[in-house]
Amino acid sequence: MSTLLSVSVALLAGLLMTRAFKPLKLPSVTAYLIAGVLIGPYCIGRLGIEGFGFASGEAVEALKLVSEVALGFIAFSIGSEFHLEELKKTGKAATVIGIPQALVATLLVDIALYLVHLAMPDKLTLPQVIVLGAIATATAPAATLMVVRQYKADGPLTRLLLPIVALDDAVGLVVFAVSFGIAKTLVTNQIDFISIIVNPLVEIIASLGLGTIMGWVLTQLEKMFNSNTNRLNMTIAFVFATVALSMIDFHIGPVHISFSSLLVCMMLGTVFCNICPLSHDLMERADKWSTPLLALFFVISGAELELGVFMDMAIVIIGAVYIIFRSLGKYFGAMGSAKLTKCSPSICKYLGITLLPQAGVALGMCATAMQLGEQGSLIRNITLFAVLIYELVGPLLTRQALQAAGDIKPIPHEVKHRRQHKLDAAKNK
Repeated sequence: MSTLLSVSVALLAGLLMTRAFKPLKLPSVTAYLIAGVLIGPYCIGRLGIEGFGFASGEAVEALKLVSEVALGFIAFSIGSEFHLEELKKTGKAATVIGIPQALVATLLVDIALYLVHLAMPDKLTLPQVIVLGAIATATAPAATLMVVRQYKADGPLTRLLLPIVALDDAVGLVVFAVSFGIAKTLVTNQIDFISIIVNPLVEIIASLGLGTIMGWVLTQLEKMFNSNTNRLNMTIAFVFATVALSMIDFHIGPVHISFSSLLVCMMLGTVFCNICPLSHDLMERADKWSTPLLALFFVISGAELELGVFMDMAIVIIGAVYIIFRSLGKYFGAMGSAKLTKCSPSICKYLGITLLPQAGVALGMCATAMQLGEQGSLIRNITLFAVLIYELVGPLLTRQALQAAGDIKPIPHEVKHRRQHKLDAAKNK
């Protein structure tokens, strides 16, 4: 009962926070995250009232499955944006921009943190520098998609942004796997080329392959039903199944076979939207169905943020360096690459800002970094510090960038007047 009560309280807290923040005109994502922080273990959760907030990290962890499923729907929705016709227009630019901006962020963070390592070798080791540089590649697809949906953003920047966010995760997986392998070698003094090179390539290929198969099977099964309701149920069931299959991992000899649920679900959405003629209508219905799930995901994400990281000044300093130089890398990496592809001035100016949010993928990477033992703890705390800042500020900056680029249109005066008329009529009844 306490779990169900926590879920309902989390969802209600998130929704009520959006009303409280409405005068400030902040994105709903930010309101959900702050609601999560408030009912989390560091605020209301400390009161220890069962079911009312999250009293401990274990209580938040109990809802981890919700986060996994929500990320699956987010990735599925992003994948559905990859129509072949659109990719022919934006695919080259997305690739040319997506890879360099991720690598520039890694390079700048590596250089900056290496200088910190030289100044404070007892606080920050070289393996930690390398891993944190790799984590800098990751962008949060969830926050970006939520802002795009809430404000119905559409335009050249938005159409380029979503493929770049998807590509960013693939690049991040490779960079992190290689960097983590090098860091592990420095810690253990044992070179493992399979972990550094083979495993990340296998993960990407296996993920894309599984997503392709699931997308084809889903399309074939959809043909068996005439009712849109049944087709929607089938689509939802397949996203659940795809997330579940993505959790499988095993070894074939020394090679570790694993999947990235984000890449698998993105590929599921890509294949489905390109070969199923009814995909557009079904995706709209699936997006509406998953809205409360995504709201719950962000509240849980807020509850996961550990405010205790602010107590250690070394973490604050290292985290500030990480945030500043990752932001510079994302911004100037995207700007330089966009200029090379002759994108419009608004894309060159604002694209990098929309790539700042960081959350789920980065947290997954730092969970892997815990294999480094004591050195992994610092990596985790710095990543949590950065995620806390990025998730609270990133969605707002993304909205402002999309607005400045003209992808978020102001509500027409006639629509505002009509809405106000309906509200006044409802109050007079």
